[in-house]
Amino acid sequence: MSCLSDGGKPASRVDAKIIPMTTHPTFIIAGKLNREYILPPPGLGHPLLDTPGGSLLYAAGGLAAWDKDAGLVGRVGEDYPHQWLRDLETRGFDTRGIRTIRDSQNMDLRAFIAYTDAGERSQSNVVSHFARRQLIFPKALLGYQAPDTSRKDPREPEISSPAALDVPKEYWDVCHVHLCPFDFISQSQMVNLFKGGSNQTVSLDPAPGYMSPTFWRDLRLVLQGVTIFQPSEEEMRALFWGETNDLWEMARKISEYGPQVIVIKRGTLGQLVYDAAGNHRYEVPAYPSRVADPTGIGDAFCGGFLAGFQKTNDPLMAALYGSVSASLKIEGSGPFYPLDVMPGLAEARLRSLQDMAREI
Repeated sequence: MSCLSDGGKPASRVDAKIIPMTTHPTFIIAGKLNREYILPPPGLGHPLLDTPGGSLLYAAGGLAAWDKDAGLVGRVGEDYPHQWLRDLETRGFDTRGIRTIRDSQNMDLRAFIAYTDAGERSQSNVVSHFARRQLIFPKALLGYQAPDTSRKDPREPEISSPAALDVPKEYWDVCHVHLCPFDFISQSQMVNLFKGGSNQTVSLDPAPGYMSPTFWRDLRLVLQGVTIFQPSEEEMRALFWGETNDLWEMARKISEYGPQVIVIKRGTLGQLVYDAAGNHRYEVPAYPSRVADPTGIGDAFCGGFLAGFQKTNDPLMAALYGSVSASLKIEGSGPFYPLDVMPGLAEARLRSLQDMAREI
């Protein structure tokens, strides 16, 4: 199987309709879609009530700050607004990989996040958050329960997770692929689907549910098909709990099982980048942005990183692209806020960050 980014492609059948497509997308992003209800930090933004979101869109927004040529893979229920999918197509995204699940009564795509003055996030006590801000509680949130990840078995596929079977055949040979966080079994099957490509780059953002020492043996098998591994610092420390506190040692250990690049996302502290091929260690600072809505900044970083890696094949430069995407996202609400900023701003921030990153 060869890796392709462009070329002739047959029509694709989606929901019994023939959609002619003539080019391969440059990128593939697989992740979750949500109907979001977000209360930003008080005084820093307007509430978002039933708006499109989810890791898939935030990663796509981060990538689209540099390149919009992406195929999206995700799942929605029959009640998901069709206009939102049309809006994605209008923005230039290839949506053939977004599957509508029939009889999806068990698929609840609602997601609630409230931020405090200190920027801490809460997904529970929904009614009290609205009451505290003197906001009318939306009827669409009646019956909403925050997801209890502590009781979920990461080996059990979730109905809202994209599956390898959802990926159109025309996507299989695309060179640059990013997998957002979702359940372990679905992610591992997706890695197996893409890892056979010639010069194929697979980026993986792990789900926190399986980043623990008890899952290390399972994870090692999946890492063999991963090029770029992008956990948060909290996830990395959870995986190596009781073994080491040295983040660089953790990154080196991960690289022994396949990934060539390990990126540890540290929020306001920026990122650590380990380039295994040359044993290079880089510190990339977070761009000093005005904080309005932190939702999805990790996903936006991953999308930007993939765009930068495709353009430069340089892990450090890719991290700078990702950091810029995250800096644009945090300054506004919605996954595509990075596309609404002043033209040239992303490039200006990229030049500024180049002088701030350092090798250690």
